[in-house]
Amino acid sequence: MGKRSADLGQIVSDIAAQMRDQEDRGAVANYIPELAAIDPNQFGIAVATPDGKLYTAGDAGVPFSIQSVSKVYALAFALGSVGDQLWQRVGVESSGLAFDSILLLEQEKGKPRNPFINAGAIVTTDTILHGSSPKELLGALLRFIREAADDNSIHINEAVAKSEIATGNRNFALAYYLRSHGNLLCAPELTLGTYFHQCAIEMSCAQLALAGRFLVSAEGMPQLVSHERARRINALMMTCGHYNGSGDFAYRVGLPGKSGVGGGILVIAPGRASIAVWSPGLNQFGNSKLGTDAMHLLAKRTGWSVFG
Repeated sequence: MGKRSADLGQIVSDIAAQMRDQEDRGAVANYIPELAAIDPNQFGIAVATPDGKLYTAGDAGVPFSIQSVSKVYALAFALGSVGDQLWQRVGVESSGLAFDSILLLEQEKGKPRNPFINAGAIVTTDTILHGSSPKELLGALLRFIREAADDNSIHINEAVAKSEIATGNRNFALAYYLRSHGNLLCAPELTLGTYFHQCAIEMSCAQLALAGRFLVSAEGMPQLVSHERARRINALMMTCGHYNGSGDFAYRVGLPGKSGVGGGILVIAPGRASIAVWSPGLNQFGNSKLGTDAMHLLAKRTGWSVFG
């Protein structure tokens, strides 16, 4: 049974205080220059509940690059555009490998395992880009996220996007491999340019928690997708949202979540809350170390879990 909402403010504050004192904070993503320069001594947490309240602590108002958390919104947008046709081009199984691995893509003839590994996200972006210009699609995706968060100030960090384009050789390799198997409809440069800008969307924990409410499926939360579609997106977040650390996160936290190498994690407690945590230092799986630890504490303190 979960705690009363009145207790959440204290729980969130306690967790932020505990994270502030942690010595092992992981390592920032040093392969993207703009992310390598981020101060690792930051931690933020925000919890948005169906009664309209937002509980925040730490650096919850500091904007950061959401990176792969953006894949949740691209997936929701793609399912709204093409529906289940998307699954002809990308699967729904966990990969068990690193987010940028090419191994399974080669074994399975150019069909990515799921939409949250890089190859699958590139296919998802390519699907919604087909027939549009990158500028048109990015504008539409931003409008979707702004509507979800009820915040028109959310934007793309151009410096981060350029940094990713300059260092994205492995993603270019994935894109050209997809293209060789006929699973990329647009020119790789266009799809990847769009994908890198999508990953460079910048949000704070407070904004991200609000932007995740459409997946909570509770009265008082935005209804931007059907309940069935929200349930399927949450299922993929549970099984694939943390790459080869997805099982570890599911075991420790018991809630659907999607991480990004910018240190952010969006977590959904179905029917209860949308949660965002952020700390730039990553663990061995490429997920926020303190963010994962904080979610373990939050799940323990609230009793929130999809497993009862």
